[in-house]
Amino acid sequence: MSTVILAIESSCDDTSASICKDGKILANVIAGQAVHEAWGGVVPELASRAHQQNIVPVVEAAVKKAGIAMSDISAVAFTKGPGLLGSLLVGASFAKGFALANNLPLIGVHHMQAHVLAHFIEAQPRFPFLCLTVSGGHTQLVFVKDFLETKILGETIDDAAGEAFDKSAKMMGLPYPGGPLIDKYAQTGNPTRFKFSQPKVGEFDFSFSGLKTSILYFLQAETKKNPDFVKENLNDLCASIQHTIIDMLMKKLSHTAKTYKVKDIAIAGGVAANSGLRTAVKNLAEQNGWHYFIPKFEYCTDNAAMIAITAYHKYLKGEFATMDSEPKARWELNSLSAD
Repeated sequence: MSTVILAIESSCDDTSASICKDGKILANVIAGQAVHEAWGGVVPELASRAHQQNIVPVVEAAVKKAGIAMSDISAVAFTKGPGLLGSLLVGASFAKGFALANNLPLIGVHHMQAHVLAHFIEAQPRFPFLCLTVSGGHTQLVFVKDFLETKILGETIDDAAGEAFDKSAKMMGLPYPGGPLIDKYAQTGNPTRFKFSQPKVGEFDFSFSGLKTSILYFLQAETKKNPDFVKENLNDLCASIQHTIIDMLMKKLSHTAKTYKVKDIAIAGGVAANSGLRTAVKNLAEQNGWHYFIPKFEYCTDNAAMIAITAYHKYLKGEFATMDSEPKARWELNSLSAD
């Protein structure tokens, strides 16, 4: 008998539903929220309201696209955390109600573990492998021993790389979300024209707050001399900022991979959609004779397909949640439990 998982992702501002059948993704539907653009960032209350409006249509669209009947579903999965609590509650409540109404098992999934396992949607990295997970809220080096056995070797001690991209974009007057715009303008810029400081922290850890401060002071000083400095040098600024962030990431990824003697490396998370980072990982792997894995763009940003593939492996291990399982805004990957 086939195992069919309905998965819900609602950790931030994207409402997503996916159908997974025996480890194969049949549908992955995502509804974004443009309402946050006017505020320069995600507004938690607005995100929760939008999830409530989107979740039923998104689930219906995923089921229709997958070509299954509701009665075919074997289990319901949801993002348990980490994320915005109000957003998580919408997804968890829907999943619990659906599971209860249809007498189905419930599976709670860790959002960051799902980013790591997104690689198995279309590829098969060899265990153990090292995954650099980079998003707006997280920057982690994860040692992946098995599908459900991971260990964080290093992480940011302050801000995440994705936040460094977005905040730098905001300093230059670019609209939210700014990270993709930096990537766009960097394509035709000089990545070595402007130099920014790279903080030195623990052997496997990251720090981006000092970089943001360095960029801020540099822009303030230059715009004081020339009010049009950013406009006149936007491409070079974006290229230099992107080059600095990626260089920091690659140095740590390379050092950690060599220290732990892994031959397979991967990147995951929203920032893994950055073209410069994808190229840098490819080059690093080829220089060292490593295999590299990068998910498709649609599986880098928040999506339910990664929740579904993770839930599938939890289903096989019998790791189910109870109806009193509560979403967690903060949840350490190294402290995972069955519920």
